[in-house]
Amino acid sequence: MKKTRIPPMLADLVLMTIVACDGILFDEAAACPHCGGEPGGYDVKRKQFAIVTDRGKRRVISVLVRRFRCRNCRQITYAGQPFYPDTRIGSPVIDLCRTLGETMPYGRVSSCLADMGVVVDRWSVRNYVKGNTLPVPAADMFGVRVPLSLVSLSTLAGTLPEGRRMDARSVLAAFGYPSASHLPD
Repeated sequence: MKKTRIPPMLADLVLMTIVACDGILFDEAAACPHCGGEPGGYDVKRKQFAIVTDRGKRRVISVLVRRFRCRNCRQITYAGQPFYPDTRIGSPVIDLCRTLGETMPYGRVSSCLADMGVVVDRWSVRNYVKGNTLPVPAADMFGVRVPLSLVSLSTLAGTLPEGRRMDARSVLAAFGYPSASHLPD
């Protein structure tokens, strides 16, 4: 079987988009999901969003996620964040694993991601592809299926003025998370 060639423009686009998420603070929460009470600040956790390679060096891309303690039931909850439940990397990377996994074996998906500068081992790719049966909306770009969440995030990242950072609410909206519409104004 012929190896899928990743066009350099797509590789640069994916890498630029993921790196643009580095250091974003997700700090907005709606009412407590357990009792509907008012959340109060608790702390901020650094969570790994992705691992990328840039000029041969590995770099961890992290985001910051505020945790809240409900003032009524005292349960700890997280702010809206770009992660699927029970996963350790950002949802756009998982979406990319799943869309590529529709047409190629897990080891090849891992190789294609490496060609884009994203590090995900083939066993993690397998778990992400098998772990979710919901379809990922995707489009063909440069002959490769790319998740729409990554396309909309790259559009957001590409339209920012130099030196500006994406805000958390816009990032969640770009991913299409329902939690983005439930955040307080």
